[in-house]
Amino acid sequence: MNTSWFQKYPENGLIKRAYAFAEEAHKDVKRESGDPYITHSLSVAETVHKWGLDEASVAAALLHDVVEDTNFTLKNIDKQFGKEVAFLVDGLTKLKKIQYPEHDPNVETLRKFIISFSRDLRVVIIKLADRWHNMRTLKFLPEDRQKRIAWETSEIYAPLAYRLGMQRLSGELEDLAFPYFHPEEYLWLLDNVKDRYEERESYARKIKPIIRKNFERNGIKVIAIDSRAKRYSSLYKKLQRYDMDLDKIYDLVALRIVVKTIEDCYAALGVIHKLYPPLPGRIKDYIARPKPNGYQSLHTTVFALENIITEFQVRTAEMHEVDELGIAAHWAYEQIKNSKRHSEQWKGVLSRKELLWVEQLRNWQKSFSDKELIESIAVDFFKDRIFVITPQNDVIDLPAGATPVDFAYRIHSDVGNNCVGAKVNGKIVPLNYELQSGDIVEIMTQKTKKPSEDWLRFIKTSLARSQIKNAIKDKIKTLREKSAPAGVEFKIVNQDRPGFLKDVTAQFDESKINIGYLSSETDKRGAISAVTVRTAPLTKSKLEQILVKIKKIAGTKEVNYKFNR
Repeated sequence: MNTSWFQKYPENGLIKRAYAFAEEAHKDVKRESGDPYITHSLSVAETVHKWGLDEASVAAALLHDVVEDTNFTLKNIDKQFGKEVAFLVDGLTKLKKIQYPEHDPNVETLRKFIISFSRDLRVVIIKLADRWHNMRTLKFLPEDRQKRIAWETSEIYAPLAYRLGMQRLSGELEDLAFPYFHPEEYLWLLDNVKDRYEERESYARKIKPIIRKNFERNGIKVIAIDSRAKRYSSLYKKLQRYDMDLDKIYDLVALRIVVKTIEDCYAALGVIHKLYPPLPGRIKDYIARPKPNGYQSLHTTVFALENIITEFQVRTAEMHEVDELGIAAHWAYEQIKNSKRHSEQWKGVLSRKELLWVEQLRNWQKSFSDKELIESIAVDFFKDRIFVITPQNDVIDLPAGATPVDFAYRIHSDVGNNCVGAKVNGKIVPLNYELQSGDIVEIMTQKTKKPSEDWLRFIKTSLARSQIKNAIKDKIKTLREKSAPAGVEFKIVNQDRPGFLKDVTAQFDESKINIGYLSSETDKRGAISAVTVRTAPLTKSKLEQILVKIKKIAGTKEVNYKFNR
């Protein structure tokens, strides 16, 4: 392992002290490869260093597994290396605890979670460096773990790197995962593409001096011309769109030209088109209209030497750096621009981060419609979202300021309705507690518990508000039903005459009122003198209607009624 980068740091400085601490913490621990564990930490730190992040990030990279895998705590890190490094290590520790379910279709939520929960992009960048090294040593793991980690890498981390503009890293992660995630497809590509790659590389070596000579003749300063073979993973995706026909893939090997200025980019494009006729519809200007992740280049496909269809990409050195490092390049630039005394370094982090986000937003605005931009900000900048975790490791997306009650209703209406308390990160908290991204939330329930109207004062989600209001309505309805009349009892006093009972029942039947109870009283002679009728609850109009009808029955002397409870 090359440690020359490491040796440049001062002996008693932050980086050397962090290394010594990590080496002691991981002492006698081996990786599955048999290498000492510290080699992994050192590799991650080297990558972070090369990407141009600050010393706190390099130190956090060295220490990123200490809290999770050893007996040392976050307090130990804070005491030894300060709050900034501890903050970054804490973010990395929380990310490591997340288990990504392989068949969860909502991987987009997981990507959002990784960015937003960290609250500092350096956590995400260090995590990507960690994943990159782990993928390069994946062959030493058991097959089931290989497949799971390859799935995570392909579905979560590679797209995440791409979204942050780290296109080279994204492609490498895809390629490292591809043989494990799609082993049969990978073997097919090896059998069918290897010879073509070699032919194209040989062809690229022929055409490079021709291009360079013509550029120099036209006064264009060339920084670099290199060839890039299309990655196996992206090639396979493209082949699926073209019926697996390799003859339809024009960019199997593309030539990448790096020049000094944007003006040179367009001048270079003109020279290429003067030399070789372009394919119609194959010119793409990603300089005027960058990709959503900030990528910029000119692309053209031409009938080149020997009439072979060839793709060229033209860009400036700065565009090339952004393509390689993405948002990490912006961070490094801002770090250099803002570099002051070490004591002021932490003070400048927030401002540098804001400048970085502004730069990203500027790039995105160039290519997004208003609607798309609003959606992208909601998805990718997460100013108003948090992501919390269930005890089962599911990630729940909530608005900023959400409470355990909002979380409970997001899980299930019954969990919300029966909520009596909550634990956040293992500690009991009040129900109006404001959750933070990365919190592990557990809801305590009781079947007899009903929601409180007071909850409406502090909840944030419309789902919780709607469920609480419905539950309160049901509660009021139940109370009303308990206090409402169970039915109506009529007492009808009459003159003694035959057929009176029959006439009474006929009136109830005609009014479509079901009789639940009927009895009659007789006098000494055995004649009916009073009738008792009980019915279900009646509306006011129905009650008035039947009273009128009963009073009109011949022989009725008196009608009384009461509501039964």
